[in-house]
Amino acid sequence: MNDFREYAGSRRAALRRTAYLLCGDWHLADDLVQDALAGLFVHWRRVRAGGDVEPYVRRMLVNGYLATHRRKWRREVATAELPEPAAADPHDDGTRDVLLRALAGLHPSQRAVVVLRYWEDLSVEQTAAALGCGTGNVKSQASRGLAHLREALARSGALEGEPA
Repeated sequence: MNDFREYAGSRRAALRRTAYLLCGDWHLADDLVQDALAGLFVHWRRVRAGGDVEPYVRRMLVNGYLATHRRKWRREVATAELPEPAAADPHDDGTRDVLLRALAGLHPSQRAVVVLRYWEDLSVEQTAAALGCGTGNVKSQASRGLAHLREALARSGALEGEPA
């Protein structure tokens, strides 16, 4: 099991970043990664013997995100108080926040495709395998998702001065 500990330790930070881009919440991202690694631990010998572990973990992460999104309404609790805003980053021009809000506005399946294709840099085929869908679906979801992101960035003015 030392090889599992080594794998989990080396991949946890990257999986957490991917999970955050999927769900937009660091705490939920931690939960998604923990669930994915716990599931991997149960099947470690079989998955490890099968070869590449990454597609298996990625699929578990995305499935966990999609399942969480489907039951999200059960977790939301109304509150009369708003949290304190975080301190502003002096190096941030606002594009990051606009992009994260636009990413949050995507349908969960589009968001999963965009994150896997353009953050994880997976091929169309690898993304389709991770999501359990066809390559045509990946291409159309990516196209729609990117169009939505471009539109949101253009509306915010973040693309001013950029070549079209």
